[in-house]
Amino acid sequence: MSTAAPPADWRRLDPRTVLVTALVVAGVVAGVAIPVTLGLTRWFSLPAAVLQVLVGAVLVIGAAAGADRVRWHRTRYRIGAERVDLHTGLLIVKRRSLARGRIRTVDLTANLMLRLLGLVTVRIGTGEQGSESTLELDPVTRAEGERLRRLLLERAATAPSGGVHREGELAVLDPRWIRYAPVSFVAPMLGGAAAGAVMQVSDWVGAQGEVIDWVGDRLRNTPLLWTIVILALAALVAGVVGALGLWIEMWWNYRLEREPGGTLRVRRGLFTSRSISVEEARLRGVDLVEPLGVRLLGAARLDAITTGLAKDKEARNADHNTLLPAVPRTRADTVAADVLREAVTPTGAALTPHPPEARGRRLRWSLAAVLGPVLVLTVLGALLTPVLLWIALGCTVVLAPVAVALALDAYRGLGHGLSGRYLVTRSGTVRRSTAALERAGVIGWTVRQSVFQRRAGLVSITATTAAGGGAYTVYDADAAEGIAFAAEAVPGLLAPFLERAGNTGHPGPQNTLT
Repeated sequence: MSTAAPPADWRRLDPRTVLVTALVVAGVVAGVAIPVTLGLTRWFSLPAAVLQVLVGAVLVIGAAAGADRVRWHRTRYRIGAERVDLHTGLLIVKRRSLARGRIRTVDLTANLMLRLLGLVTVRIGTGEQGSESTLELDPVTRAEGERLRRLLLERAATAPSGGVHREGELAVLDPRWIRYAPVSFVAPMLGGAAAGAVMQVSDWVGAQGEVIDWVGDRLRNTPLLWTIVILALAALVAGVVGALGLWIEMWWNYRLEREPGGTLRVRRGLFTSRSISVEEARLRGVDLVEPLGVRLLGAARLDAITTGLAKDKEARNADHNTLLPAVPRTRADTVAADVLREAVTPTGAALTPHPPEARGRRLRWSLAAVLGPVLVLTVLGALLTPVLLWIALGCTVVLAPVAVALALDAYRGLGHGLSGRYLVTRSGTVRRSTAALERAGVIGWTVRQSVFQRRAGLVSITATTAAGGGAYTVYDADAAEGIAFAAEAVPGLLAPFLERAGNTGHPGPQNTLT
């Protein structure tokens, strides 16, 4: 904790937080008022039910506003030369402090209500796990939020040597990118959620039976198979519309820029605006992510591999590590080169393919995933009912070719290599990832070789790092070539273990190197 400072050093949150809380709670109360009123009419007349709901709403809104007024009165913060202090609480007083030298992120977020009032929520974090590593100022004025962001992230303006040093704007929203939203995995999930929401809301108002009867009347003369297809298409259309709306909300006004002093800043959002800052000193590489639907259209998104990004649940849900939404692959490669200050992007480097034995492993895994349940259905069908035998046959005919196609695609996607300061690894089919990790950021290697891999002459090698996901794996590489790749990527790190392996005569290394 820092030493005492003059009272003038302490600041308060914006007092309009009370108004924001009252308006938000009023919106929630309005949303539940109608079903609650309808429920009360079972025991009271309509005017009496409305009166009770109004009295309850006033009490709830007043209590929420009063509690937030107390929170505002008891919350204060200050930015010292060495530390950031936050004091809050009434019955339980919390005094929290972060060393300024450990601060890695200062993110600004504002929902529609805050934006209308010119306010933002400021999240100051060290990037460590747990809520104690983050301070939240909710809310302050936008000018104060920008001041805090600049003050806490200001660094000496030093540019890395070599490569391309592009400053200012690196990428800006192209409305044509929205065409990739419907092919994301979000669309079918939103469709299912929409169908579930319709049934839930209809149940709340006591009209679920009417909704089911209405749908049944319109599909009464439709065969069962076509009924299923129509309902699935309706859910998919709802999911596509929802995916388009979600994309607009998340990525409208998007801009990626490099600020003086070596900070990458992502700004985006329609109703809820977000400003996320990433220090280049903490950047260890990039991850080019290609989900299956997006990849079929020749697109990819770009994520940062960096230390110090917030790791709590709220931060993960906000996609804090995403630098670029799904865009054409060539555009993603260009932005990756600009972000890494490289003339040629490592994510586009030619990679070493993996042996045919790796293809066989993927074919066996995929077919086992399909034929295992089919075998269970077959046994149950022989014991119980022939219907299960037909279902097993249908699953085999439909899913086996899909499994084979995905396995072959996964094999074609395997690769690894070195590109200047970066090691590159690529894998996956449903979610293909091409990770370019700075070789200096590798702190250890994990080398694994199962019995089946040993017989096939394969090995899986994982680069351990303090950034990003913490581990990036080269799957099913040729054993000799994979070990040579790891030894060349980070000279000296693997050497002591290789010497031990040579002395003992073991066929391959199986250990964690740090």
